[in-house]
Amino acid sequence: MIELKNDTLTIQIASKGAELQSVKDYEGREYIWQAGEQWNRHSPILFPLVCSVNDNTYRVDGKEYHLPRHGFARDMEFTLISQTPEKVTFALHDSKETLEVYPYRFNLAVTYRLEDNKVHVIWHVENTDTQEIHFQIGGHPAFNMPGGKLEGIIKLDNEEPMDVLKSYADGSHDMVEIPLEAEKGILEINNNFFRNDSVKIHKCQTHRAMLMDVNGEPAVTVDYKTPVCAFWSPSDKHAPFVCIEPWYGIGDPRGYQGEFKDKPLMNHLQPGASFMSKYTITIGSV
Repeated sequence: MIELKNDTLTIQIASKGAELQSVKDYEGREYIWQAGEQWNRHSPILFPLVCSVNDNTYRVDGKEYHLPRHGFARDMEFTLISQTPEKVTFALHDSKETLEVYPYRFNLAVTYRLEDNKVHVIWHVENTDTQEIHFQIGGHPAFNMPGGKLEGIIKLDNEEPMDVLKSYADGSHDMVEIPLEAEKGILEINNNFFRNDSVKIHKCQTHRAMLMDVNGEPAVTVDYKTPVCAFWSPSDKHAPFVCIEPWYGIGDPRGYQGEFKDKPLMNHLQPGASFMSKYTITIGSV
């Protein structure tokens, strides 16, 4: 476990999955879900899949491969590349094990950087193959609800009517748009909000989500540039956390049987090319 600390925040990152496991303020308040029977993760990195492929099966040039939900990176050991008092970088690259389930060579680097009351999460994907590679990547940070139960408010930066993808209780979805249950960008978070699994806002309709405390002040703010942001808490478990998930990608629509590279919201890299993006977690005032 690697710990970074400044005058405002202390964070901890595990080498397994390069997963952010703790964010505490100077008073010792914990903002990241500490895993438990309702969900046994904290903030997994989703790569090379976001969500699922149908029947855990996908096709590259007609050949079938198998990957579980959200891919393999979250369960693999990353290598510590560099560390300073306020920044750390972990990396994962292809191996015999990954090539059996994902036929591309790659380097994936994940950096965490502290800046005052902010945690910058930076992704860097490099194509080290001799062919074009295709991938998705996303974040899945789980934040403790300020009131200690699954009731609260998330305020988005877009107050106009928005659409979400039609989702189902089994976690699947269609590429069909339905109105978002929100009034002027206000999401009322409760168990019913997640009756159809995650709520997926796509087409870059929003770039900031603020989880408000009981006084109406921001407890946690997530800023992102991703085309999708999803919100999730396990339905019917009344877990006292909510995930705010920036995604470059999305799962297979119901019934999709096409090639992996043709999936909705797929990212492509030519040999030698790289991809970089980030999202930022702010604790307290923005």
